[in-house]
Amino acid sequence: MQITAPIKYLPGVGPKRSDILEKELDIHTVYDLIRYFPYKYIDRSKFYMIRELESATAYVQIRGMILGFRPMGEGKGKRLVATFTDGKDTIELIFFKGLNYILDSYQLNTEYIVFGKPSLFNGKFSFVHPEIEKPSADRITGFMPLYHTTEKMKNHFLNSKAVQKLVYMAFKNIDRNSIKETLPAYILSKYGFPDIATSLLQVHFPQNVAEMDKGRARLKFEELFYIQLAILKQANQFRSKAMGHPFPTVGHYFNTFYKECLPFDLTDAQKRVLREIRNDVRGPGQMNRLLQGDVGSGKTIVALLSMLLAIDNDYQACIVAPTEILATQHYESMSKMIAPLGLEVGLLTGSTRTKERARIADGLTSGSLKILVGTHAVFEDNVQFNRLGLVIIDEQHRFGVAQRAKLWGKNIRPPHVLVMTATPIPRTLAMTLYGDLDVSVIDQLPPGRKEIQTEHIFDEKRPALNNFLRKQMTLGRQVYVVYPLIKESEKTDMRDLENGFEAMKNIFSDFTVCMVHGKMKPTEKEAQMREFIEGRANMLVSTTVIEVGVNVPNATVMVIENAERFGLSQLHQLRGRVGRGGDQSYCLLITKYNIGVDTRKRIDIMTQTSNGFEIAEADLRLRGPGDMEGTLQSGLPFNLRIADLSRDGQMLGLARDEASALLDKDPMLSTTENRLLLENLQQMTKNVVNWSFIS
Repeated sequence: MQITAPIKYLPGVGPKRSDILEKELDIHTVYDLIRYFPYKYIDRSKFYMIRELESATAYVQIRGMILGFRPMGEGKGKRLVATFTDGKDTIELIFFKGLNYILDSYQLNTEYIVFGKPSLFNGKFSFVHPEIEKPSADRITGFMPLYHTTEKMKNHFLNSKAVQKLVYMAFKNIDRNSIKETLPAYILSKYGFPDIATSLLQVHFPQNVAEMDKGRARLKFEELFYIQLAILKQANQFRSKAMGHPFPTVGHYFNTFYKECLPFDLTDAQKRVLREIRNDVRGPGQMNRLLQGDVGSGKTIVALLSMLLAIDNDYQACIVAPTEILATQHYESMSKMIAPLGLEVGLLTGSTRTKERARIADGLTSGSLKILVGTHAVFEDNVQFNRLGLVIIDEQHRFGVAQRAKLWGKNIRPPHVLVMTATPIPRTLAMTLYGDLDVSVIDQLPPGRKEIQTEHIFDEKRPALNNFLRKQMTLGRQVYVVYPLIKESEKTDMRDLENGFEAMKNIFSDFTVCMVHGKMKPTEKEAQMREFIEGRANMLVSTTVIEVGVNVPNATVMVIENAERFGLSQLHQLRGRVGRGGDQSYCLLITKYNIGVDTRKRIDIMTQTSNGFEIAEADLRLRGPGDMEGTLQSGLPFNLRIADLSRDGQMLGLARDEASALLDKDPMLSTTENRLLLENLQQMTKNVVNWSFIS
């Protein structure tokens, strides 16, 4: 059987099962199936005796015979109990479903192997719905692979065991020579990797740990290597072709602002990033840079100085923000800071009136308006520039790639690009998601910032919490209270915003409490936010709509209700809304008393560190990369099937170094020994839209 054969022709599949495999797992051919990898393994090499079982024992197998069956219970509690012996002791096998099937399928006094996870009840072990099979030459004797399946698959009897049998059937039927090698001989030799056919067999049916590790290492390297090869080759081609607008001059506007208008001294990290940007824009190539900086690290001032560089070279600059509130905030702070320079800043949002839009449009096309701050409104076709030299995208993950592409169409030659994020990205993710961008990091906070005190508080301590909030507001400070839900839900016992808002108004009736959530009309939401930003409201009750960008220096307390419902990165972003002034600030994480182990780990990390990059790394370890943010935007050639970015950082670095060194010697992969790589790369990326030229 050829490896390229449609999956329906594999014995045991057929049309119905193939339809499910195609729709649920994107498995179309036999080759797709053998590249669907196990997520973990269970050791089937050892047999246990019943007396060896302990409470901590995981999955085990026991060889023996069924001595008898007896039905027990009535109605929903009806079950079938089998007595199983290993020759010395007995244990019960309990079945709640398929009772007639069990009675018809298994005979007494016949040798079977029972496999499952033993349960301890009233001091006695039993197996609930164990696997039962006869000893045979075909059964797995090493490590048993376990495969992820979906609910629909299970409903059609395609559980992990069934997938395992299909993979076994594939290896039994295929011509091993039809599995084409995917890595050149010199790479296999350099790292001591097994060939592709051997690696696939070792990953699915390893006989020992060393064999499993060898196969997995080779396949992980291959997966990460091709991703890095695609990213770096694409980036090299982009850099060789992309012409930008040279900014050779550091002139009047930049120097005057730097010497006379800066409201504070820049940190060393900010100065370093400015030098990196300056080097990018000085030459003929186009800058394509990602700026990472923790909440409050001073990315906006770096963005403004970069815009002044553009103006010094007779170009226009534009900064786009995801929300009207954040855009307005940028507009107000920038207008105030550069007022002494005599420069006008334009603000274009969905709320901008027709007359003002026309005035801004005239200023942009004539070139008299040098700086534009806006939201999605900037992407509209009728917004045209005279000489757009620099585009800055704030919180870039909030924008779709196609949206951002519209900005590039406003110039014959693309502008320089600076994308900014306040969400720290772990190194392994940055190398994968943004491998085609140059990366700058502001890893220092401005001097004088007091660390935010973060505490975990249980629901039972609410009276003490309310006393603390009252004290803070009496001192003239402001408070955020964030809820995960807008309305009460019958399915959860979580607190909801609407009830919380009413409760806060009653408890703090002598203070002004306002409310914001995503279902409100934009004008209503804007009015409520203004109440809080301008200090007329003491407390803002909100959902996570305030997660990004709101800057209220007088707000000193962030209360997060049901903190167990938020991820680490989101908790960190919410915490970043306070601590922006000179007063001591607090983040209070409220949970019920009984929380899970993983939740407690997240809460403990939040109380132990305020370093966003440490938190991002911890978040990646706890949750895994999952459906990685921005993957589709970065044009990755395929999803990760076996590598894990939360654990395989070292392998990723190795793969990147190898890809980089290879492209230095052979940029077009044109040599005979690299032709295999080029063919595979073209096949993997044929359906990928190349968005790299627009970040």
